[in-house]
Amino acid sequence: MNDPKINAGFNVGGLRLERPFKIRRLGHFGVNVVDIPRAAKFYCDLLGFAVSDPINFNRDEHTAIEKVGSGLGYFMRHGTDHHSFVIFPLRVVNARPGRDKWPKDMTINQITWQVGTLREVVEGNRWLSEMDLQINRTGRDNPGSNWHTYPIGPGYHINELYYGIEQVGWDGLSKPAPMHEKHYMKPPDLPHRSEFAEVQTAMDKSVDIRTGYRHIDPNPEKYDVGGVLLARPFKVERIGPVRIFYDDIDKELAFYRGTLGLVVTEEVVWKGHRCVFLRANNEHHSLALYPRALRRELGLSEHTTLMAFGMQVGSYEQLRAAKEFLGGKGVTLKSLPAELFPGIGHSVLAIDPEGHAIQLYDYMEQIGWDGKPRPVTQRRKIDNENWPDVLEPLGDSYCGETFLGPIG
Repeated sequence: MNDPKINAGFNVGGLRLERPFKIRRLGHFGVNVVDIPRAAKFYCDLLGFAVSDPINFNRDEHTAIEKVGSGLGYFMRHGTDHHSFVIFPLRVVNARPGRDKWPKDMTINQITWQVGTLREVVEGNRWLSEMDLQINRTGRDNPGSNWHTYPIGPGYHINELYYGIEQVGWDGLSKPAPMHEKHYMKPPDLPHRSEFAEVQTAMDKSVDIRTGYRHIDPNPEKYDVGGVLLARPFKVERIGPVRIFYDDIDKELAFYRGTLGLVVTEEVVWKGHRCVFLRANNEHHSLALYPRALRRELGLSEHTTLMAFGMQVGSYEQLRAAKEFLGGKGVTLKSLPAELFPGIGHSVLAIDPEGHAIQLYDYMEQIGWDGKPRPVTQRRKIDNENWPDVLEPLGDSYCGETFLGPIG
């Protein structure tokens, strides 16, 4: 980008950066679906996500239930973050003013990036607004309690920069509804009171903090996963990457690299198609861009711009078990050439009830201090049609983001 503001320099926690924020990781992601109950069964019963809170979007005239159907959606989690995946009602979302101008294949709800501080959200929102980017909204969400700003990227993909998402602890309870009463529709004045102070205020008002939503898995715990009994033979321990189809690679890179500050790790040309892989932290990539022309060639659903969404399980052993488990439950499984996924080990695509591809994998290459990926000649040869029983470890096996807490 040639905007002079991008080179102005900002003090972010004592470091001079090109932007007033630094994305630390992919935080959460979501899709809009027609059949919420079927989608919830897929993501909760089969993949093991827990509902943190339901949400009803039938709150105003243009989304009245008699016009567009139920507005029920779900915030879901794989760990302690209040939500790492959401499913929202497609018809209700598309009934909002102005959505008729959006692409018909837009089922991606949002791509959400975590920054380090509330100040980064507030100053980032101001900076993004000065660059004349379209901002969907700014403030704070309930449920979830995360402060955010929503810049809209190329192709109408909604991105979110956020800080401070609610954590669900050992009791599995989310915040109770009375703590959702205060809504922020603009950035707060800084400094803002702490999360601890907010909870203490609710307790001083006699709010029963143990009345939040608690998900109970209806499936019996019968699988030994690393010595712990779980309801399925694997555990999703990390989300991402997001893989999207694009129309204009230069516009995409100007936004994700030039504006949001993601780093290009690698580019691949596959059968004449240019594919670009960008990262937020030390993972090989947290976002991958593929040309829309590749969608039909790969036999993927043409109703969505989502190529695939990644979910990393705890081990190669779990990955093999997940493939067998999901196949046995009637889930459509699909393999694609490993060349389309540099830095990823073996993987399989599980197709959700509405055609979204969920990529299950166990290994992601890690980038070191020099910022360089592993040379192609030194990577493990992956054939997603053939899976060995056991693999030899690599130098960065079991490295990267670690799942905190018990897996179940």
